[in-house]
Amino acid sequence: MRRALSYILWPALLSAAITVNALGMTTGMPLLWLNVSYFGLALVLFVLERLMPHEPAWLADDGQLIPDIGHTLLSKSAVQVLIIVPALTGLSGHVDALQGSSWWPHAWPLPVQILLGLLIAEFGFYWAHRWGHEWPVMWRYHAIHHSVTRLWFVNTGRFHFVNTLLSTTFGLVLVLLAGAPSEVIIWGSAITAYVGLLTHANVEMRTGVLDYVFNTPGLHRWHHSKVLDEGNRNYGENLMIFDLMFRTFYKSPRRPPVDIGIQQPMPATLMAQIAWPFRRHPPFDVPEERLAA
Repeated sequence: MRRALSYILWPALLSAAITVNALGMTTGMPLLWLNVSYFGLALVLFVLERLMPHEPAWLADDGQLIPDIGHTLLSKSAVQVLIIVPALTGLSGHVDALQGSSWWPHAWPLPVQILLGLLIAEFGFYWAHRWGHEWPVMWRYHAIHHSVTRLWFVNTGRFHFVNTLLSTTFGLVLVLLAGAPSEVIIWGSAITAYVGLLTHANVEMRTGVLDYVFNTPGLHRWHHSKVLDEGNRNYGENLMIFDLMFRTFYKSPRRPPVDIGIQQPMPATLMAQIAWPFRRHPPFDVPEERLAA
């Protein structure tokens, strides 16, 4: 029973969150129902992590609950939800007006427009994420996320606010310049949030061929490996098309590592972690030995 459930959980949970949000969009209170769908999914994952964990060892307290929540509130809630997304959705109409006749296919069904928006944004997300690993100056900020020693739904939003500012803007600006309406940008942000929760969840979920289309928990666990040839792969935010195209896709029949993280020491407190990238210390000057996870 548990094995059968593990095959349907990922698509079922994503579909349920999208359905709740879609129904909420018709009520005139989209923000309320976005939060209901997001925190509802988080609550379900909290229960599932205890009923059928992928790694029982990751249930142990790592002392990072407060920093995880703090980074999430600062980077995802404040920077992304309250600043970037509203700014870009507000600009979307102005950009469309300046372009006159935008090439964006407004007549297409909304679900198809959303898929197109996800694909365009993915190109920006992919390169922002890849540069976060391959450029030492950007790894300073991205290392905060990879310093975790266990994966669970709470550290989904554990990103330095500079990392979030750069990656989110780079991905969503492409959709904005394409002339996408605000509804597409909002939907793309919601789906990205759902996929992020699922990707980091410590739940036994088998995804099979879906790994070649979407970013899944199994693929992302390899991305957190300490081994560079495993960790510097699977950069996709939602989709794996550019990992396949640029040959950074990684999937192995072996079980992903339990021991994850980075080789550099990371401060334990939230404020120290926020300040850490701005200080002069390794890995600032060791691009070939930074050991990105």
